[in-house]
Amino acid sequence: MALLLATIPLTSGSAAAEFGWAAWSSDGRRQRSQGSARAALLPSSDELILGVPAAALSWHQVTLPQGSMASGARLRSVLGGMLEDRLLDEPDTLHFALEPGAHAGVPIWVAACDRAWLRGAVQALEAAGRRVARIIPEFAPVPADTPPLLLAIGEPGAAQCVVCSQEGVAMLPLDAAGLALAGPLPPGATVLAEPAVAELAESVLGQPVPIIKPAERWLQASHAPWDLAQFDLASTGRARASKKAAAIFRELRHEPRWRAARWGVVVLLLAQLIGLNAWAWRERNALDAKRSAIRNVLTQTFPSVQLVVDAPVQMAREVAALQQATGGVTGADLEPMLGALAVSLPRGRVPTAIDFSGGQLRLRGLGLQASEASNVATALSSRGYSARSEGDLLLVQAEATR
Repeated sequence: MALLLATIPLTSGSAAAEFGWAAWSSDGRRQRSQGSARAALLPSSDELILGVPAAALSWHQVTLPQGSMASGARLRSVLGGMLEDRLLDEPDTLHFALEPGAHAGVPIWVAACDRAWLRGAVQALEAAGRRVARIIPEFAPVPADTPPLLLAIGEPGAAQCVVCSQEGVAMLPLDAAGLALAGPLPPGATVLAEPAVAELAESVLGQPVPIIKPAERWLQASHAPWDLAQFDLASTGRARASKKAAAIFRELRHEPRWRAARWGVVVLLLAQLIGLNAWAWRERNALDAKRSAIRNVLTQTFPSVQLVVDAPVQMAREVAALQQATGGVTGADLEPMLGALAVSLPRGRVPTAIDFSGGQLRLRGLGLQASEASNVATALSSRGYSARSEGDLLLVQAEATR
């Protein structure tokens, strides 16, 4: 399953606007290609994640009152009232998104961006037949138990310093004045730089700075649980469930913390497969042993049988031939049939005519009712004979399986 990360251009309202993109392998370990293209020319993928640049987002921390999350319309109205004094634009022209797992009564982060700009980017992709699985921010405030993050991004002529902390996201010039505004970094803070501004970042910070490529930054951002597709951009319930299931499957399949569980599932499946094969082999050997024993009984009892095809049938045929040759009485002869009839017919019922030929006994004149004929057939069946009525005629013969 290929993953495509596309970033929204700041001029997405233009028909000629191009999305920056990077294609990754399904496990996120190998970058296949990258570039920029219009929505209709983006590479195909199994999952498309849309990224919102940091310059297009503002971050605000609020504490929602109880009951404000009862409905989407009410929540948006509450957010508009709480953030009206902090926003440079009218709340009706902005799109809001709450942090994952947000609930009322505690401080939460709210992201805001131009509503028409974001909707235009999503509609352009949908018009090109590309369904957006998630919308993620380029940078977001870090959780309380995570050290701050400082990234140097941009080009040498317009380098910027992005600081992500528990207090929000700040974009400052990458120079001494910008770092002074950011304040001293606490111990353990993560510092990274894009290749184009790595030398400048090391000069300003006075320390070596690890390099991270922009495509890798976006991939790391996609691992966060953020999804800006909320309110009027939210998907249907079925689509949300599908996206959640896909995210869970992707995490279980590729995340390193689930590696032990994946190996456990593989070992369990292999054990089950080996066990089933061993059980099938044992049952097959037992069945072959029984067949061999039946063949041995047939060949030892009747040495004249050289080729065994169907041992039970051949055994019955040989026994019948032996009985015929020695004058023995079998269940298909007249005497056993008459004996079975004598104990099965109702008292006082005597046939007026008896005909026996080819192992079938025909009796006329019994005058059996339907219920009596059924009782006779049941009684004869327990003795190995089948019986049926045809008018005044009762037909009896030995069952083939006996």
